[in-house]
Amino acid sequence: MKILVITGSAHKKGTSSYLADSFIRGAEEAGHEIFRFDAAFKNVHPCVGCDSCQKGSRACVFKDDMQELNPELLKADAVVFVSPIYYYDINAQIKAVIDRFYANNSALKGADKKAVLMITYGDETEESAEGAAASYKGMVKYLEWKDAGIVSAKACYVLDDILDSEYPKQAYELGKNL
Repeated sequence: MKILVITGSAHKKGTSSYLADSFIRGAEEAGHEIFRFDAAFKNVHPCVGCDSCQKGSRACVFKDDMQELNPELLKADAVVFVSPIYYYDINAQIKAVIDRFYANNSALKGADKKAVLMITYGDETEESAEGAAASYKGMVKYLEWKDAGIVSAKACYVLDDILDSEYPKQAYELGKNL
């Protein structure tokens, strides 16, 4: 299986990066092929809704690192979204990537793909993550993909918080059994 892992955090040694690493380790042990796209370290212009991608040449007007991601997105059997929660939602870096899916909308909608959401946040309650989970579920439903699972790592503000939690194991198992 080809798996695209899209991360949003700018913290290479942060909680969501650790979850991504755990997932990838499990997926690679299961023999899956991984392509990781760290959105925070890429040049991804936000969609401006110009609709150029839906007309004529069907190409996005922005020539940026989405050109690296798009072929991987189209051939992936599964797409994994990994983000810290910033102010009750996924962060801007990963949201910019998702918004740019619009250029490939006709190829993505109804494609036989699985999706996973892995989120980390410092709050003790899951209320802070409800917006991100709802947005993810709405996107998966719209695209007609299969929701393969959510890892919602609460009370994980810094790396030390997640190291002794159950969340890395959940991510690993999800990657191994996808």
